[in-house]
Parts: sequence; structure tokens; C-alpha cells
Amino acid sequence: MNDMLKNILLWLVIAAVLLTVFNNFNTTPDVNRMTYSAFVNEVQDGRIARVVIEGYTISGTDTNGEPFETIRPAAADPKIMDDLLSNNVIVEGRMPEQQSIWTQLLVASFPILLILAIFMFFMRQMQGGAGGKGGPMSFGKSKARLLPEDQIKTTFADVAGCDEAKEDTKELVDFLREPGKFQRLGGKIPRGILMCGPPGTGKTLLAKAIAGEAKVPFFTISGSDFVEMFVGVGASRVRDMFEQAKKHSPCIIFIDEIDAVGRNRGSGMGGGNDEREQTLNQLLVEMDGFEGNEGIIVIAATNRPDVLDPALLRPGRFDRQVQVGLPDIRGREQILKVHLRKVPCDEDVNPKNIARGTPGFSGAELANLVNEAALFAARSNRRLVSMEQLELAKDKILMGAERKTMVMKEEEKRNTAYHEAGHAIVGYLMPEHDPVYKVTIIPRGRALGVTMYLPEEDKYSMSKRGLESQICSLYGGRIAEEMIHGFDGVSTGASNDIERATSIARNMVTKWGLSEELGPFAYEEDDNSGGFIASSTGSKANYFSPETGRIIDDEVKDIIATCYGKATQILTDNRDKLDVMAEALMQYETIDAKQIKEIMDGKKPSPPEDWSDSNGDDASKGNVVEESIKSQDLDANDPDLSNPKPAGES
Repeated sequence: MNDMLKNILLWLVIAAVLLTVFNNFNTTPDVNRMTYSAFVNEVQDGRIARVVIEGYTISGTDTNGEPFETIRPAAADPKIMDDLLSNNVIVEGRMPEQQSIWTQLLVASFPILLILAIFMFFMRQMQGGAGGKGGPMSFGKSKARLLPEDQIKTTFADVAGCDEAKEDTKELVDFLREPGKFQRLGGKIPRGILMCGPPGTGKTLLAKAIAGEAKVPFFTISGSDFVEMFVGVGASRVRDMFEQAKKHSPCIIFIDEIDAVGRNRGSGMGGGNDEREQTLNQLLVEMDGFEGNEGIIVIAATNRPDVLDPALLRPGRFDRQVQVGLPDIRGREQILKVHLRKVPCDEDVNPKNIARGTPGFSGAELANLVNEAALFAARSNRRLVSMEQLELAKDKILMGAERKTMVMKEEEKRNTAYHEAGHAIVGYLMPEHDPVYKVTIIPRGRALGVTMYLPEEDKYSMSKRGLESQICSLYGGRIAEEMIHGFDGVSTGASNDIERATSIARNMVTKWGLSEELGPFAYEEDDNSGGFIASSTGSKANYFSPETGRIIDDEVKDIIATCYGKATQILTDNRDKLDVMAEALMQYETIDAKQIKEIMDGKKPSPPEDWSDSNGDDASKGNVVEESIKSQDLDANDPDLSNPKPAGES
């Protein structure tokens, strides 16, 4: 808004100046212009009453009071004065107005100056505004934004879930506060700190907390702000940034996404003279060149430390690498407490339970979860955020938003119920499998149904038994459909399950050394996109011969066939529970861990706490009874025409 007002005021000033100039150059009144000879005749005829002689200009009024004006010739006319006096004309003389040389020069150069001013104004606008850093003369100036020490309110108390990273950076705060404590012992503080970790883990927040704790100026810039289309501009901006930092020493320079400018040199196009590499060279010199930058600490953040140039990572530049990883269950609980302080919470809110149900969440995702819960509470016109809204927010993020308005045919809904019940039962009974958290046939996101598993604790590795259990549970949905509708009635809903199961089995053989036939050898590696090679004949370089490739394919088939057989046996032995769970899903649409345990224990599933029978019957009638299951006519050859496609389960 301030920039808009400045622009409006500037244009108003320009318009006022133009109007003034126009009026100054157009001040001639509406008078009767006559020739000099006509003026002489008018004088001799006695029709002139008053004249004013000013240089070569003669003006005045006639006997009727009308103004006139004429220009006398350059040659003097001695008789005109006699004629004027003899005809009783009042004669007045004036000195001609004399303009100084400076006034004449200003009037002559004013149009040129005006054009130049307008040109400069538009240039400043195109370069990013009328500010000092956006002008045409500051193209090579640094774009780093300076935050003074009194404007940084973030401290280590606002950072949670990365205790190890905080410990690695706390000595930076001590050095910036008391540098003599380290210098007396000959110690030197690291010149650069490289923070590595997945997106959303708090790297930028941690850097700002360091500046807030140390009470020093904080320069922040992105790696992409250095690079321009002109070679040398980025290097100039690096030099200017360090010059500004020296004036505010001690201070912190934070470069976000440094991989935009710090990639390995010589690995791409452009040779050694392109703009990005010139910028990197200048950054290397500034960090550890002949001139020491005492009191300047450079903190950089990246998600891809593997692509950085080795010269950046050597001692003397980025001396220390701080890993800011995904938080564990205790870290997630601390992060949730930080974000829950900003919203009014009910007494039933338990951050520990939420942390247990959000494995693999980053700090940014946990902040989004709290925000979604606040939005749910606002939609319900609640004054406090309760555990109910937090659970709804967690389900939305994990499984997608509910699509309750989606119309499904009864056959599609029942097929989805059996599909998800098959996943849940196999996952419940397989060893080393994550506990079943919730099963729903309410469409969420792109899925028609979802089976959710949540681990009891964070896992950092998987055993062969656990991987085989995952494959078994992935095929549980397809096997359940085949048991109900026959092979011809199996839908396409298991396509994602089959893809994931095949990927796990192939990795067990080619990457993780879990095949007795092939042994602990690596035969394939990840592609650039992070996915897995689907075939031994792919374009990626493989570490095996065609004969070994056939053995790999046979091993993968054996693993899948064994797991498929285990899952089939489990569902065959628990066919009655499969029917009960499917009917419970048909009635309640969503069942949780408590109801799943009741079904697996051979009991009737209790209705959900918020369940209300829309027909007004007693809630107990909503329970699934054995008689209703026995009365159903389940034709094994009944084709499924709808082909529902539940999404892949967690």
C-alpha cells in the first residue's frame, strides 16, 4: 500500500509540473493583434487612449477600452511619439524583463530533464521499485535482507524436535557473545555451518534462532538470488554481501537452498565460465581467502548435500555439517506443544497420542496438522480445539479429505468393504506388522476406501519377516475380492497394492540381500527419481547377466507366491470375521482399532461413540449379528461390474 501511495504522489507531482510549464508557456491574453501601420493610423485618427511601450512590444487600450498589441519595427520611428502626444494618448514606458543566464538555461533544458526523469522512474520500476536496492545502478548489489538484532524474536525455545542439531549450534551463540573465551585457547569457531535434512524439518527456523539467541544481525538470502543472466553479476553480489556483513560484524549470513549456486563444478553444461560457477568461485574465496572475515558466520541449508561442490565442504569453509532429520516420537510431541501454545486447546488434548499417530511427520507437517484442527473447530463454531478436531485433521492429512457426497452403488460399496476388511485382517494377524489403526470405506482423496496402520514406535529398519508381512497384507484386499466374487469378479482396486508388493519383493532380492539363492549382493540401484527399477532389462545399468536376471525374476515370483499363499490361508481360516468386518463397514462406514479387536476376538463390534441410528432404532440393532450374515446370499460367481479402485493403504 505504501508503494502504491508513493507512485500516485509521484505521478501527481509530474502532472502538476507539466501543467505549470504549460501555463508558463501559454500566458498570452486574448487581445487584438494589429500591424504597426494599422496602429499608426489608429493613433492619427484619435482612437487610441493608452499605450505601454516595453522593448519592441506596444500594448494598450483603445477609446472603447478594448486591449490591443503590436510589435514596432526594429528601426526607430521618431514621429510616433509626436503622434501619440498630439492625440492626447497616455504613454507609459517599461523596462524589458531581463532573464538571467541560469534561468534561460533552465528553461531551455527543462524538457530534456523531464524526459530523463521519466525514463529513470520507469527503469527503477522495472528493476524492482523505487527503493535503493532496485535501481538501475544497483544491478550488482546484494539482495540479502538484513534483520537487525532487535527484530529477531525467535529463540531456541521455539525450536523443538532437533535436540542434537541445537547442541551442535549452541557454541556458535557462545562465540558470538564471548569470542575471547575461545580465542584465549587458540580455538577458532567454524566459519560455515551446513544444515542438511528433508524439507520442513526446521533448518531455517534453527538458523534464525541462533541469531535470536546471540543478538546479532541476520542476513538472509536464497541461493537463486545470486544467479542472473549476465556473467559476473552473482560474483558481484557475493562481494557486496560480505562487504555489508563486515560493517555489521559480528553477524550471521544465512543462505537458503545453497545447492542452487553450489552444485559440483564441471558436472553440467556451460564449462567453467558460466554465471553459476563464477558465483560459486567468488563465494569460495570470500569464505576462505586471503582476507579473513572475522565475526562472520555463514549458515547454509540444503535438501541435497550430495550435489554440492567438494570445495564448499572442506575445512575452512563449511567446517561442520548439522543433520536436521525428521523428529522421533518425543520430538514430535515437543513440536506439537510449541504449535499448540498458539491455539486455544481443550483439556482433553494429549500431544503424546497425536505424536504416536504421526510417524514420519516433519515439523512443517505437524504445524499444518494443528492449523487444520483449528480450521475444523472454527467450522463447528467451537471456542476450543479438542482432541476430536486433531484426530480429524490427522485423518485428513494421512488418508485425504472425505468425499461423503460421492454416490456409490451398493455393489461398489460392498466390494470396497470386503477389500479393506481383507487388508485389515491379514495385517492384524501377520507378525511384525504395524497395528491396524482405522478402516474406512468413505472415499478419501482419490481412494474409495483406506486401511490405515500406525506403528507403536518409530522404526528405522525392517526385517525380512516384517517385509513379507507387508506383502501379505497388501494382497489381502485382492484375495478377499476373489473369495467373494471369484477370479472373474476381481476388480482393478488392487493395482497399487500389486505395484507396491512387487517393488518390495524385488528390492529384497536385488538391493537388500534377502534372497537365499542370490545371497547378500546388490544387483540394482535406485534411479534418479528415487523409484525402483521394475525390470532387469530397463535402461538403468544393472549389475547382473541375463541368466542372473532370470533367477531374480524367479526369486521375486517365489516371494510373492509364498506371501500370497499365506494371506489366502489367513482369510480362509477367518472367513467369518471377514464377513462380520465387511458388514460393520457397510453399516458404520468407518471402524477403529477397538472395533477391529472386538471382531478379531469373535465379538460383535460396538457402534462408534458418535453413532446415531438414522432410522430411530435402538443402537444395539446396528450391531452386526450372525443371523444377518448367514441370511445373505453371497454368490461366488457374481461379477463386479463397477471395478472400484481403493487407494493404496499406509
